[in-house]
Amino acid sequence: QVQLVESGGGSVQPGGSLRLSCVASRIGFRLMDMGWYRQAPGEQRELVARIDSSGNTNYADSVKGRFTIARDNDKNTVYLQMNSLKPEDTAVYYCNTYPAFGDWGQGTQVTVSS
Repeated sequence: QVQLVESGGGSVQPGGSLRLSCVASRIGFRLMDMGWYRQAPGEQRELVARIDSSGNTNYADSVKGRFTIARDNDKNTVYLQMNSLKPEDTAVYYCNTYPAFGDWGQGTQVTVSS
């Protein structure tokens, strides 16, 4: 079981930036593929970015070119740098393994509004 703690969300204006962090408490983190997911009100949770154990990344079309996922295996942490934020990016953001399994963390709220 992986305990996941997300942070870094907030309220920003369109065009702004945020950097999300997720600390995963489990030995073997460096071997896991990790993902950032989001869930907007009334919508299903969706994968927005993932990074494998080798550092290869993949993004949803909606965030490609604006979001960057990275990991620091020494800190058991995965990051999501979000630039050029849009109102449609408003959601609760979660991290988990990819594919996702086990309990989700509490998530971190991102609100993009003028």
